[in-house]
Amino acid sequence: MAVTYSPGEHLGRFVETLPASTVRPVGLVMADNGSTDGAPEAVAAAHDFAELFPTGGNLGYGTAINRAVTEISGRPDAFDRDLVLVVNPDVTFEPGSVDALLDAAARWPRGAAFGPRIAEPDGTVYPSARAVPGLGAGIGHALLGSVWPGNPWTSAYLDGQDMDTERAAGWLSGSCLLLRRAAFDSVGGFDERYFMYMEDIDLGDRLARAGWQNVYVPSSVIHHDRGHAAKAVPEFTLRAHHRSAYLFQADRHPHAWQAPIRWALRAGLELRCRLAIRSARRAVR
Repeated sequence: MAVTYSPGEHLGRFVETLPASTVRPVGLVMADNGSTDGAPEAVAAAHDFAELFPTGGNLGYGTAINRAVTEISGRPDAFDRDLVLVVNPDVTFEPGSVDALLDAAARWPRGAAFGPRIAEPDGTVYPSARAVPGLGAGIGHALLGSVWPGNPWTSAYLDGQDMDTERAAGWLSGSCLLLRRAAFDSVGGFDERYFMYMEDIDLGDRLARAGWQNVYVPSSVIHHDRGHAAKAVPEFTLRAHHRSAYLFQADRHPHAWQAPIRWALRAGLELRCRLAIRSARRAVR
């Protein structure tokens, strides 16, 4: 299952690598948020295993996934009732990568989400299995990450743990997740207040709080062209990112006596967002 929004040439490469990722029959639902480039329609016409599911508008990532999961829930003959793969259309798969996730799901009965190793073009591994960011690490990373990448708060935020060992993590990158439906449904799916960014952190945290596990599976390898959407519309995505950061921390500091924390977060993130947008505009000029 993939969310599409004018994905361009990325979608074709994604679909080309999908069949070799598993020995099982492949079925792809493209939850389309209003593409105008014709790419999802072309893929649906060219591949019998692919179908287009228009969501009715640009609903955001998590909402589109929730709608598509609901759509396929009544199709037991075509789709696995128990597991669903959620993936960005700018991902490409190494052969056998989906099967490796399915094998891990069998090994971890309390596993709710399973994420692969994400290989960068230079051969490094993206830190896609991290601890849930606390308030201190989140603020320190937000304030200093761009000017002092090696600061201790950014290091804690990125959580540079072992990326070679199969293990439980606080959360996993939403670019590719195998989800156990029982767990996903038990927490209500993705929180639809998040338009984009941090919905994967929120989901991982809520799954863990509900007694499930987020499992990093390095034997499964994908490649992800991260950030191309953000580069296309930086001002919009910067605002969405800062709004999501506030929502995540505000939800975890909900009490009346924590109101000053929420006020400070809102003010600080708004200032940071304005500075980031100004910097992006200068870069364009």
